[in-house]
Amino acid sequence: MNGEQSNDRSFTGMRDKFARNIYATGKGRLRLAVLQRDLQPLIDQANKLRVLDIGAGLGQLSQSFAAAGHHVTHTDISAEMVAAAMQAHEQAGLQQHYRYLIASLQQLPEQLGNQQFDLVLCHAVLEWLTDPAAALAVCKQFMREQGQLSLMFYNRDAKLLANVIYGNFDYVNDDLQVKKKVKLSPQQPLQPLQVSQWLQQLNLQITQQTGVRCFHDYLRNRSDQQRYQELLALELRFNQQPPFNQIGRYLHWLVGHA
Repeated sequence: MNGEQSNDRSFTGMRDKFARNIYATGKGRLRLAVLQRDLQPLIDQANKLRVLDIGAGLGQLSQSFAAAGHHVTHTDISAEMVAAAMQAHEQAGLQQHYRYLIASLQQLPEQLGNQQFDLVLCHAVLEWLTDPAAALAVCKQFMREQGQLSLMFYNRDAKLLANVIYGNFDYVNDDLQVKKKVKLSPQQPLQPLQVSQWLQQLNLQITQQTGVRCFHDYLRNRSDQQRYQELLALELRFNQQPPFNQIGRYLHWLVGHA
């Protein structure tokens, strides 16, 4: 995200496409609904939390925290994204619960110093970074002693499984590498075992595991992906149970200090 890590991604200039192709789709709505369910106990806490949202984009998820009176620090590398989030939060009457920073994850220690938070949100960020292990260390430094990290990342195991199911054997044998990159499709999915090991090395432990889109991406009849309410009910019913919490296209882990 900064000049020294040129492979890290910013979505500057892609605000409308990002909103249309990610958040306005059934799969984006599923993702948001699952995160909302997982985080609802924290949103409902009577004690007001200090929340750090890293790579927050348009800031849809954090609005639930702001609406409940929690204080949110919204950060993103893209000034365009931050401006759009500010506008949305103002329209919702929530701007008093926010502060905004235009900064990459790597720049946050300089921007925030020794500040710590009750909850750090890092959703769909690691898979865009050159050094995701180092990014986790940055997240940890902002977690207070009893604080939590809400971590969602693109699951390499799920991507492999889906491509085998659809018969893309050459792609799998080429280690999921393609010559033409799709701008909004992460090209560095993460292996859950590796992420778990990075967390252990930081003396962090996973306290809750959820699969995100455990069924949607494996449907052979793509028209079934439009059956949103049925799919959502199935997701919420099964996605915290093994093996489904391991095969979601994204994995959402709640993480605390060991």
